[in-house]
Amino acid sequence: MANLDSLKWTLRQKAMAMASSPTQPLSDSQYDAGFDILVQGSGTYQDFIVPQLSLLLAPLFNSRTCISALEVGPGPKSILGCLPVGLRRKVKRYAAFEPNELFATRLEEWLCSTSDTGSPLPCLEGPPDVHRIPFGLDSTTSTATSTGTSDGVERFDVILFCHSMYGMKPKHKLIERALGMLLERPEGGIVVVFHRDETLHLDGLTCHRTASFPTGVIRVADEDEALDFFAPLIAGFVMHDADADKGIQIEWRKICRALAHRDEAHPDHLFFSSPEIMAAFTQHATALTELMAQVPAVSGANAVKSREARLHHPAAIIRPREIGHVQQCVRWALKHRVGLTVVGGGHSGHCLWPNVVSVDMSAFDEVHIFTAGEEGGTSSSDSGPLVVAGAGCKSGDIVRKTMAAGLTVPLGARPSVGAGLWLQGGIGHLARLHGLACDAIVGAVVVSVASGEVLYVGRVPSQHRPAVAVRPENDGDLLWAVKGAGTNFGIVISVTFKAYTAPAYSVRNWIVPLSDNLEARLRLSDFDESVARKVPRHCSVDAYLFRDRGKLRLGVTMFEVSTTRLTLETPTPMPTPLGTILGLEDNFEIVDGVGLFDTEMYMSGMHGGHAGGKTSSFKRCLFLKEIGSVEVADILAAAVETGPSPFCYLHLLHGGGAVGDVADDATALGCRDWDHACVVTGVWPRDQDGTEVARAAVEWVYSVARNLLPLSSGVYSADLGPDPRDAELAAKAFGPNLSRLARLKHSSDPGNVLAYACPLPKVPMEPKLIILVTGDSCAGKDYCAEIWVSVFNTGSYKTLRARAVSISDATKREYAAATGADLERLLRDRAYKEQHRPALTTYFQDQVRQRPRLPEEHLLDVVHDAAVDVLFITGMRDEAPVAALSHLVPDSRLLEVSIKASRETRRARRGCQGGDGDRNDNDSKEDSNDRPSLVFSNDTIGNEAAREFSEHYLLPFFHEDLQRLANMVRPVPNFPRRGIEFRDVLGITQLSGGLALCTSLLQTHFTGDWAKVDVVACCETGGFVFATALAAQVDVQRLALIREAGKLPPPVISVLKSPSHISSSASMEKRFEMGRDVVPRGASVVVVDDVLATGETLCAVLQLLDEAGIGAENVNVMVVAEFPVHRGRELLRRRGFGGAKIQSLLVFGGA
Repeated sequence: MANLDSLKWTLRQKAMAMASSPTQPLSDSQYDAGFDILVQGSGTYQDFIVPQLSLLLAPLFNSRTCISALEVGPGPKSILGCLPVGLRRKVKRYAAFEPNELFATRLEEWLCSTSDTGSPLPCLEGPPDVHRIPFGLDSTTSTATSTGTSDGVERFDVILFCHSMYGMKPKHKLIERALGMLLERPEGGIVVVFHRDETLHLDGLTCHRTASFPTGVIRVADEDEALDFFAPLIAGFVMHDADADKGIQIEWRKICRALAHRDEAHPDHLFFSSPEIMAAFTQHATALTELMAQVPAVSGANAVKSREARLHHPAAIIRPREIGHVQQCVRWALKHRVGLTVVGGGHSGHCLWPNVVSVDMSAFDEVHIFTAGEEGGTSSSDSGPLVVAGAGCKSGDIVRKTMAAGLTVPLGARPSVGAGLWLQGGIGHLARLHGLACDAIVGAVVVSVASGEVLYVGRVPSQHRPAVAVRPENDGDLLWAVKGAGTNFGIVISVTFKAYTAPAYSVRNWIVPLSDNLEARLRLSDFDESVARKVPRHCSVDAYLFRDRGKLRLGVTMFEVSTTRLTLETPTPMPTPLGTILGLEDNFEIVDGVGLFDTEMYMSGMHGGHAGGKTSSFKRCLFLKEIGSVEVADILAAAVETGPSPFCYLHLLHGGGAVGDVADDATALGCRDWDHACVVTGVWPRDQDGTEVARAAVEWVYSVARNLLPLSSGVYSADLGPDPRDAELAAKAFGPNLSRLARLKHSSDPGNVLAYACPLPKVPMEPKLIILVTGDSCAGKDYCAEIWVSVFNTGSYKTLRARAVSISDATKREYAAATGADLERLLRDRAYKEQHRPALTTYFQDQVRQRPRLPEEHLLDVVHDAAVDVLFITGMRDEAPVAALSHLVPDSRLLEVSIKASRETRRARRGCQGGDGDRNDNDSKEDSNDRPSLVFSNDTIGNEAAREFSEHYLLPFFHEDLQRLANMVRPVPNFPRRGIEFRDVLGITQLSGGLALCTSLLQTHFTGDWAKVDVVACCETGGFVFATALAAQVDVQRLALIREAGKLPPPVISVLKSPSHISSSASMEKRFEMGRDVVPRGASVVVVDDVLATGETLCAVLQLLDEAGIGAENVNVMVVAEFPVHRGRELLRRRGFGGAKIQSLLVFGGA
């Protein structure tokens, strides 16, 4: 399948060859027609651009009350209008550069729509400012009303190039111009580029984040008219002369049809590959010169073996010569919030990445050998020989130098592979005898990507511990991670290996012709059962499936390891099963560890040998058991038959033995239960790099991997990177260790500096439960929080992790820095803190005046750094914190637990003299428009009451029944309108046992006393269903039904309900009614509803109850599901109903 870039080149070449007329740019209408075909035929927008943009922009949008956006070349619609509604509502100011008059007019009409659906950006504070000119180096959106800048130029939070930078030159200068138009304060503005190509070469600019979509496809109707619109858009011009234009149209149609892929499912359409990349830049994008002034740079990528990587255009390749240089690279990346890649052996396809700085470790290429007792300063019961290898060493270097000392290390099977292989496994021919390369790692020196510090972990000879190196507190965790996932947790400087006696190897090869796939399956079955499973540990038997001259072949190589002297004159006898099944070997030789590299069948025995740079390859590796089973063998044989190139093959490396002796969780590798590692290898002639031939081979590899994945016992991580096609494979790369690795990645690389290594799952940014511990001074908030943390960490839910933090610590740090106060005493010494209390409070208030969103920033900071399931936060200064802050953490359940203690108790504790600023130091004044989620009375001595409170009220939020209920709520995208992900909460009732489960949970989670409830009130339709069942179960005799106007007989009381922006009838006001005498004055009421989102419905219900004489303080609300992003609680408080106590069973993030 040709991609658009090669199609464009071919179309232009044809036009040049026929050069009978000059060319001219497309008219606005011609561009419009072609653009419409391009957009309509692409899934890139919904599958890549919108999801990536939503993910990238969410943190920025959630941290600000209003967003200003500039879009360059948006076309007839803004991509911002496709974002989730919660993000779209943040956009208050919009500008665009759109030179196409037709597009500009349609864009303005769309943004100013007065239709039922309303504007896609519903909260714009003024009309969109659409400039009908191209964006250029001198472009400005300055207006007479520009504010906030000294030069009168408008600046923006977000600047988007969403429809490729096609035709825009020079691209890097235009991006620099856009960077200059970002708001300077607050920082965090971003320029985002989506570009329809596999690379975006930008001289010297460094990306904040990148993403790719290599599987993008454009579908075009196979009709002359459609192609006559489509081809000129891709070529970028039409012919000036009308007759010449008609002639080129005919030729261009032929080219489109010749280069396109055809799909049997869509025979009337043509398909073209359309890979897309995203590049995001911040104001730090131009900071590369700062790093290059400190650390040597390299021109070119000659040291990189991977042809895939060499097609990328890194921002720069830096070659540090000493550890201090590596530290400078890391500190620079942390300062400017950008990522790094690392080049070791240069075999990884992602060791270079577009517009990212690469750190070439080739200068760290020394090998040092320590015999028993020579390592110095390290005490260990294991005193065998050690080898210290720098991260720039290649496997061949290590083997050569260790052999001279009579030793070896179990490394991979290629002499040119480097540290990336050892740190992520390392499968070689000693694996069955001694284990994988990562199993031989006993220590390492690493530069932390969290701090830039030099760390040493495990056993490192004292001579090779840098003077500045320290042993980290999590030494065991970090060493564990280095042994199988080491490329994700720091920049490794050197590795210390356990060494073994150097052996000799006898090598036998067979090549067996196969008549068809059936014979291939039978041969694989015999090989697996009678050979691979029977040979002893000192032997390994690899198999190959490949084609040669159009015929299927099975290749087999047996490696026998011996520490005694082997000679050709005295060969070891061939194992009986091999001779019976495969016959006499084709060749036999005895080699040492260096010679072993050249005996690999793919190097010399297949297709004339793949050595010498004649071919390029792409591979992925999966772990298999029972390769002779029908399911596996059929996939393997069929895979070779369908290879797009005659050079594609499968290599089955023998496992078992010592590999399986190691427990899955003993090292990060995780996958140990396998008999063969299947290396799916796509190969093509090197002169076809970057062509359709190479792309087809890569897609073949992924296709075979996807077919094998369900039958595999894991995936080898060493080849995996940021390509989105790797995500599915990476999910099976580390066996049971994924969650531990994710947590360790979060703490060891919090800035995601090593973002382009094998992808690990992200630790959820937000805990599942956040509890704001508030109350009067000296009521015991910190004490209670610590007790509750211990209950979660040691209780029945042993998989949960909890911690407590003080949100006021951030203010104390800033205050100490500004005033010179002793920070440690502010944090630990209560009496000292009380001395500074008035000044601290004044300082905080001054800061809030300057930065009104400071409390929100502090909350997001502590939540982002939590990496736990349950987070207790003390030191809150906000009124009604759940209502004010829950939208910031929409994926978490946010509760407020207020600690109460009598005045006497508080004064007795620590001799406290006054308040701490969290609440006034009195027990009488309460905010009638704010009720905490829970109240704990802390007047008793000891911790038993606090423990009982947490077990009764907090632990139930993690009961499995709540998860069962959540699983019953089906998500429905783009309903009731585009951009909304509807959660079918009412659908619970249509599932077996759903209504009974929900009713039971509503009953048990109610924190009040059902015996004191007089009335259950509900609003149609969802409320009716749940409330009726609940009232019957808890024996509440009176049900108050609230309906739309006209559905209840008089007498009634009624109120007007404002429309909700997420409703299917968002523009319609409704009137709600309730029977006048249904609810007696002074009654205790529980309102039951299916969801709490915007809060408009609940506001109407509470207003009706207020009309009936029931104040909000006498109302409890129970909802099945809450959507905090819509800020329903905040609306209730703003309208005077914050005194109602609200409980929700489930919390869902998103729109």
